[in-house]
Amino acid sequence: MDGKQTRVRRLRSSLMLTLTAFIWGTTFVAQSIGLDYVGVFTFNMARFLLGGLVLTPVVLFLLRKEKAGRGPDTDHAGQRIRSSVKGGILCGLVLFAASSFQQLGISMTTVSKGGFITALYIVLVPVFGIFLKKRVAPAVWVSVVMATAGMYLLCITEGLHINPGDFCIFLCAVFYAFHILVIDRVSPGANGVLISCVQFFVSGLLAAVPAFLLEAPSLSNLAAAWQPVLYAGFLSCGVAYTFQIIAQQDMDPTVASLIMSMESVFSLLAGWVILGQGLSPREGAGCAMVFAAVLLAQLPEKRKAA
Repeated sequence: MDGKQTRVRRLRSSLMLTLTAFIWGTTFVAQSIGLDYVGVFTFNMARFLLGGLVLTPVVLFLLRKEKAGRGPDTDHAGQRIRSSVKGGILCGLVLFAASSFQQLGISMTTVSKGGFITALYIVLVPVFGIFLKKRVAPAVWVSVVMATAGMYLLCITEGLHINPGDFCIFLCAVFYAFHILVIDRVSPGANGVLISCVQFFVSGLLAAVPAFLLEAPSLSNLAAAWQPVLYAGFLSCGVAYTFQIIAQQDMDPTVASLIMSMESVFSLLAGWVILGQGLSPREGAGCAMVFAAVLLAQLPEKRKAA
């Protein structure tokens, strides 16, 4: 019976992670459509504040449940909350930079290319980990070479010019790599959902500053963009992130990472089906190389961890 329950939990987790990858991949379309109504920072402000509001009742429920389980041990619970809030603030700073470059890039490039270039953060994480004295497997260096070649095919034109939007998305991948390293540092012993909730509020408030200084957001424009904002805020930030946390508790890390890598494939399909954004054979080959590099970069370290 226990084995059957374990298989059921793993199947449920696989489905939840697949849905998470689908939501995050198709969110690129919502981000692109949202720019037809509001500015870059206005969209990020709205989506992150909405994501924080969605997670707030979840956080309150989990904190109440945790408090009831610990009983009188309030000192430990308070320390855990404080460390989670500090970690969320730090994560929010990096997430603001990553999301700003991503949204800027999407305004100048296609959804398909944006999804695959963003996925490069999985290759960059182990490379940046060198500075934290973490061992890098030989296969990771192979993935770096493959990703570089794929990026060349994706982004560099025959005249050796790079699309500014593609470069912004690459900077987004760099900051997302830093974001993962920061989470790796602050998450042990902390409340992951609280960290996420805080980081969304921090990112949303930071985005509000340039939004009101440079874009003058209005309620009418936000109302016109309610569908992409709701999708990116409620589903991408609130639902998908919560699914990820719940699902990875019962999943092998290698399998979980491979499923999450499908985000880039879903972004390609969504851009093609919904927005009619196709890829040239050259760009398609670049996407294939980037995706292969992403998978190769995950396998060595994840197997070691398992």
